[in-house]
Amino acid sequence: MDVMKKIISIFSILVFSVSAYSQGLKPVKIDSLVSVLMPVKYDVKDTAGQKIFTGNGNMGYMIVIRSANNNPALKKEKDLNKVFKEYIKKVHAQSAGSIMDSRDTTIGELKAKVFGLETNDQNGVEIRNFTVLYTKDALYTFEYVYPASRKDLVQKENKAFFSSINVSSTLHRTDQYTNTTPAGMSSTARIALFGGGGLVLLLAGYFIYRKKTETAMS
Repeated sequence: MDVMKKIISIFSILVFSVSAYSQGLKPVKIDSLVSVLMPVKYDVKDTAGQKIFTGNGNMGYMIVIRSANNNPALKKEKDLNKVFKEYIKKVHAQSAGSIMDSRDTTIGELKAKVFGLETNDQNGVEIRNFTVLYTKDALYTFEYVYPASRKDLVQKENKAFFSSINVSSTLHRTDQYTNTTPAGMSSTARIALFGGGGLVLLLAGYFIYRKKTETAMS
């Protein structure tokens, strides 16, 4: 099954039923080093080297994907920056949407990338907010999805989700790249991003979300 092609073919807006999906959030361990708040009722798909967490919040849908990365740490910060840049470019290319508010942030001592994606089809406008975190051992994607009509209503839950991302104090910048000397992107960066299958897992998580909402609406 070509997951990417299937994802592209089913992009459509979700109309949430608050009464049906309303629930609080609770701390969830993604692994021994990273945790985040997720809906009390959430699903986990766990296969070799891959974990996908999904759940309906009060106003939006939450997806967390952990993809194992067996490659060594990147050599320089510039390599990490280009990993993020290529990641965003690939998401954009596969969604036919508009990238919004791309910026750097830090989580603990780690550098992360934050951005939004706006898509529009015959059903309306949908917003997908992302935080992407890369380490030499794993690539983490945190995503909050909601219809644009709820933009003024999702802020509290959206903030609660992303601000709850917590990383162990044992994780340092050296777990992302080994030195700070400026340089071009290494081949390791490209292998870590695409060879590790991070984007495929991201789209797989979103596919799970779309299938669930299509079933709920049918």
